Amino acid sequence: MTLIQWLDYAGVAVFALSGGITAARKRLDPVGFALIGTVTGIGGGTLRDLLLDRPVYWITQWEYLVITVLAAWVVFFWGRFAPRPARPVRWSRLLDWADAVGLSVFALIGAQAALSAGANGFIAVVMGMMTASFGGLLRDILCNEIPMILHREIYASAAAAGAAVYVLGLRAGWPHDPTLAAGAGTALALRGLGITRGWHLPAYEGGARHNP
Repeated sequence: MTLIQWLDYAGVAVFALSGGITAARKRLDPVGFALIGTVTGIGGGTLRDLLLDRPVYWITQWEYLVITVLAAWVVFFWGRFAPRPARPVRWSRLLDWADAVGLSVFALIGAQAALSAGANGFIAVVMGMMTASFGGLLRDILCNEIPMILHREIYASAAAAGAAVYVLGLRAGWPHDPTLAAGAGTALALRGLGITRGWHLPAYEGGARHNP
C-alpha cells in the first residue's frame, strides 16, 4: 500500500472524527453520528471525483464507509462510557485541530488525484482546496453551524497553499514523499497559526466608515 493510500485512509478517519465531534456538540444519536461522520469524511472526495469525471471512489471501495462510521462512533461511545474528565471537554478546540489535520491531508490527496487525471497545476490546486473543505462545509450546514470555510481564520487558503507546494515541488523534480510531507506540513502550519494566533486574510471594510 502506498503512502498516498495510507494518508487517504487517515484523512477520511480524521475528518469523520471531526464530524463526530460536531455531532457530540449537537447531542445526536448513533445514526446521526454515522451520517455526519460519513458526510464529512467522504464529501470532499465525492465532489472531486464528480468534477474530474471519475468513478466515485467509495462506491467500489466500501472500506471508506466503514472507516467513517467507526471513527464517528469512537466519539459517541467515548463520550458515553469513558470516565468523566475533571474539566469539561473543549469540543470546539478538538474540532479545530481534527479539522486542521484532515484539511492538510485532503489538500494533497485532491491535488494528487487531479494530476493523475491529467489536470494542470492550477486545477490541481483548486481540487486540493475543494477536497479539503467541502466535507467540512456539508458537516457545518447539516449541523446548522457557520461553515468553517467562512470563518475569518485561514482555512481554505491553507489548503490551497499546501496543494501549491506539492504541485510546484513535483514540477521542480523533488522526490514525491518529501514533497507530500512539505505540502501537508505547509497546510497544517498555516491552519494552526489561524487557530492559535488568529491569523486571517483581510476582511472587506467598504461602507464600514460613515461620514459624520
